Parts: sequence; structure tokens; C-alpha cells
Amino acid sequence: MSRLEDWTAQATPIDFVDKESWPVVAETLSPAIAAFARACGFDGKVGAHLLAPGPDGAPAVVLFGVEAAGARHRDPFLPGKLATSLPPGLYRLREGVSDSYSAALAFLLGGYSFSRYVAPKKERPRLCAPQDADRARIERVAAALSLGRDLVNTPANDLGPEALAEAALALAARHGAQARVIAGDALLSENFPLVHAVGRAAAQAPRLVDISFGPEEAMKVTLVGKGVCFDSGGLDIKPSSAMLLMKKDMGGAATALALADILMGSSARLLRLRVLLPIVENAISADAMRPGDIYPSRKGLSVEIGNTDAEGRLVLADALALACEEEPDLLIDFATLTGAARVALGPELPAFYTGDDSLALEIETYGRKLGDPVWRLPLWEPYDAQLEGKASNIVNVSSSAHAGSITAALFLRRFVTKPEKWAHFDLFAWNPSAKPGRPEGGEIQTARLLAELIEERAARWSVKA
Repeated sequence: MSRLEDWTAQATPIDFVDKESWPVVAETLSPAIAAFARACGFDGKVGAHLLAPGPDGAPAVVLFGVEAAGARHRDPFLPGKLATSLPPGLYRLREGVSDSYSAALAFLLGGYSFSRYVAPKKERPRLCAPQDADRARIERVAAALSLGRDLVNTPANDLGPEALAEAALALAARHGAQARVIAGDALLSENFPLVHAVGRAAAQAPRLVDISFGPEEAMKVTLVGKGVCFDSGGLDIKPSSAMLLMKKDMGGAATALALADILMGSSARLLRLRVLLPIVENAISADAMRPGDIYPSRKGLSVEIGNTDAEGRLVLADALALACEEEPDLLIDFATLTGAARVALGPELPAFYTGDDSLALEIETYGRKLGDPVWRLPLWEPYDAQLEGKASNIVNVSSSAHAGSITAALFLRRFVTKPEKWAHFDLFAWNPSAKPGRPEGGEIQTARLLAELIEERAARWSVKA
């Protein structure tokens, strides 16, 4: 993972300009550089860059086009484009940079590449740490998101339930957190029947990772992440085209771990953090769960399987029930749960649900502030009746073809004791195509906004306590 370099005036400066400011900026440049820019047709177009040489031919300045201050949309990750478009060398931010923290973070994340199987094709440019931004924070967030991206990008042959659990334990050990794993038939003896039912058909046993960190008297925050390492759909098997990206079905667990990495690195004394990861592979064998099967759950509700491809909500249900037994002050779950959310909002905009309007507003506010967008969907009460079972307390899918993300969230709510302290995020965890700061492949969504939200809530809670 890329890191920032120590600041030095010898690094090539990068100036941000827009079409409106460009004529004024051009007047401040040396006549030779201004003439070179005009000859190259540079005019401050958004995303365009120009590497202008000095008298000795060496790079003198980078001019980078950004959105004007009054633009309808300003992409905080736009500077990430520089990480793939500049030649190798050392650079520093200079003029016109409105948010050096976001620019530097975007640069690091834009330079990310998944290199487990193929070495990077070329050397990346390097960036000096901005003098007016928190270098440690930038590097910590970039490292956490890169860790999450690596997990999502790793295929299931190398990241099955055992390897994902080991990655979680390694993160816990690095931060000095406590951790335990409940695996295989021990899930039944410790009352996680739904996790066991979903994962028992796979070659690697299902498991639940339980991580605890921080003083017990601090604000309690519990993160739950769906860890389905590969989803075949089970006996309701997916078509091959729908399986191509199913290595990313553990994106919820990767998000929870990335967020935990940020929080454990910055809020050790203010937070009691718990991370619960139900980890399975939804496979097919003689022991696979079947449509029509009915299983008990940790909460005591009986659950009928209407579709084996709606497995993520089942493993989350047992984990959420466990989380609620501790009565956390804030409970958040992450899951690549439904295609319905992607149809409604697309890959860039995760859907979220909560039973508290003030928490929803807080989430939306931090999302806009940090360029980590989300959109609230309703826990629409009339749809809840669609989950009522005939031979069971509840079915895992609605019989309707509509509102799939909402009914999935309503299913999860059945296992949450205090919905006003809970938020559910239905993620995509993948960039279908490359954009500035967001290479094609695995992506960690919502972790940046939630890190700041949780840290500031914990600080307020500590003062009141």
C-alpha cells in the first residue's frame, strides 16, 4: 500500500485550476510555462493535466483541472486520477487545493492496485504529505480501505471461510484486540443454527468470528459484516453470469474489518468495539439447505427457507441477535445483500436503513461531507406482512417480485432488539469501471463516513459520561 513521503520543496508542485480561474493563474506562471500550456491547449478542463518542463527540461509544475467552486458536483476523488496519469516521481500539492486531506487520500487510493497475482505494470508517482493535513490519518484510512479492497478482490480459492477468518484474527492481533472463532458443529452447540445451515454444505466449515476491543465502560459499538466467501445460490443456483462476481459477497465483512481497522487505530480509549463476522460459503452438496426447510434461529424465531439464494440475511440474523444481547449503543451491519438495491441506486450509492430519523440524518450528513455517498430507503411497514410464515414464524424472502432490498431489511429488523440504535447498509462493494481514486474491482463503501460519525459520537459520549 502506498504511503505519503516527507514533505520537501524539491518535489514537483501540483497546482489545481479550473476553467474560470485558469486565465488568472496563467498570468502568475513564467512566460515560458504559460506559453507551453497554451501551445498544448490546456484550459483547466476537469480531469485534464499538464506536466510543464522548466528551462532544464525537468518537470517544473503540474497543472490539474478541477471543478469550479460553484459546480453542481465536485468529486473529492478527482485528484486520484493523478496517481495513474503522472509519470514516476515525487510531487507535492501547492496552489488551488481546497481540501488537501481528501486530495492526498484520493491520490493514495487512486494508486492502489491488486497485485497478489500480477506485479504492478509500472512504478507509481509518489506524493508528499500535505503540511496542513493529518498525515497519520490519511495513511491509516488508505491502508484500511486497501486492506478491504484486497479481501474483496481475492478469489474464493484463496479466500474461503478459513482464510477470511484468519485475516480477521490477524487484524485483531495487530491492534491487541481479543478474538475468538466458533466453527463447524460448535455453531449448533453455541446456538447459531442459521449460520450453520447456510455454510454446512461447503468444504470449509462455517464459522463466526467475534472480536472485542477497548474499555468496557466506553460507548459500545458493534459492527456485523456478511462474510459469504462465495455464493453459488445454493440449490436455487445462480446462472453462471450471476456467479462471476460472487467472490465479492463477503464485501460486508471486508467493510466491517476496514472500518474496525480505522477505529482501532484512532479511538482506543473512547470506544468499546465489537466486530461479528458470520463467515460461510453458500455451496451445493448432499447436505445443502433446501427450499422449504425450516430452521430455528438464535433469537428463537423459526425461519422457513423460501429461497436458498437469500442466505446472507440468514447468517446476519444470528449475528444480529448475538449483538443485541449486549445492548450496544450503536449497531451497524454491512452486506452485499440484494440486487434490488443496485437496480434502484446503482453501484456507487449504497442503500441504508435505520429506525431512527436523527441517525439517518447524521449518516447522510457525514456521507455528503466526506464524499462517501449513501441513500436512505424506508423500512416500509406494510411490506413486513409479506414475511409472515404459515408453518414458521417468518420466511426468508417475500413472495413479491418487488421491493427486495426493503423486505430484506425488514427481515433483519425482526432480529434487532432496538431498531432506533441500528443501521443496515446494503452495499455493492465493487467498482464496475475505473474512476479517479476508485480502480476497477473491490471497493469499501461507507467506512470513511462511519469512522468519523462513530469517533465524534464516542467523543461526545465520553464527555457526557
